Amino acid sequence: MQTAHRFDHIQESVIREMTRLAIQHDAINLSQGFPDFGPPPEVMEAAIDAIRGGLNQYTITWGYPPLRQKLAELYTERLGWEVEPDQHIVVTCGVTEALAAAMLAVLNPGDEMLILDPAHETFRPGVRLADAHAVSVVLESPDFRIHQEALEAAITPRTKAMILNTPHNPSGRVFDQEEIAAVIHVVTKYDLVLITDEIYDQILYDGRVHVSPGGLEPLRERTITIGGFGKTYAVTGWRLGYAIAPDTLARALKPAHDFLTICAATPLQAAALAALNLPESFYEQLREDYHHRRSLMTEILDDLGFVFSQPEGAYYILADYRHLPIPQAQWDADRFARWMATEVGVAVVPGPNFYANPADGEGLIRFAYPKKLETLEAAGQRMARYLKG
Repeated sequence: MQTAHRFDHIQESVIREMTRLAIQHDAINLSQGFPDFGPPPEVMEAAIDAIRGGLNQYTITWGYPPLRQKLAELYTERLGWEVEPDQHIVVTCGVTEALAAAMLAVLNPGDEMLILDPAHETFRPGVRLADAHAVSVVLESPDFRIHQEALEAAITPRTKAMILNTPHNPSGRVFDQEEIAAVIHVVTKYDLVLITDEIYDQILYDGRVHVSPGGLEPLRERTITIGGFGKTYAVTGWRLGYAIAPDTLARALKPAHDFLTICAATPLQAAALAALNLPESFYEQLREDYHHRRSLMTEILDDLGFVFSQPEGAYYILADYRHLPIPQAQWDADRFARWMATEVGVAVVPGPNFYANPADGEGLIRFAYPKKLETLEAAGQRMARYLKG
């Protein structure tokens, strides 16, 4: 008995494996990117009220209507074109489902999709599930910049689409105007569809402001804009995302979502509406808190001897451990990450997990820091006992 060949080269999530290892060994989990603090109280209360108020059955496949109306208002302003709630918006079971639906909507068997490495581990399997091929464009560390010539070198007659994640996981980059101009040039010149993963659009540092690529005039008719609620509002377990697309792309996206999941959880969608109605002060406090977390995490890693770039957005640090004054610094990244979880008591993700060619990520591990300050301080204390030599 044989299984489908599409799974021959798809393994289970390494990130979630590291979480299981953290639980098994009572390690502090800096591997999987979920907060160890709760969502805003009014958002939790909205979920409870929705359940008690009877919103427990299927909602409209594309999403709870009041939530889609609110998203339409927000994204009409952000994207600069008239986003219709019944036509252009699909609420999904997390960003992962939105990405899968988008890939199924635009990729035919044998098509190619450009992926910027390092990349989240869900991107390549999503392409594979669409019976298409992922083509990697490696962003060189430590700057992780997009270069137009590298993008163009990866183009073939079969290239159909590109995925862009900004703010970027795992590097922490927020791609600048020059880099986005390179994306615009390649996407328009070669008639590509752009799929953007913007889940970290509210977690930015040093005064940066997120600009959705799908709102830039050359990209408006060829971009699927994807966002979500889990990271900003600390509800990763609610699995709520959304995709916004112009007419042609939306017509393919909607049935892909329909037959993948029917609809996202109704009462949680109602609570997501409450999240979107939070005042601007919530987002100001969010960014202030993440500045504190970034400051503490970078101070800890710098003191220990890790080499890394300062995150510009999101809440990850991709760090080089090879300069640490310990024998384990000569180990490969997978072995080092497992030692960190089982012996040091701090779970991280091995860098090769984010690359099509694992060798490109050797010597790197990813830290996730959406944690209470006391959690990060405890992780720093554990690492200091083992990593200072």
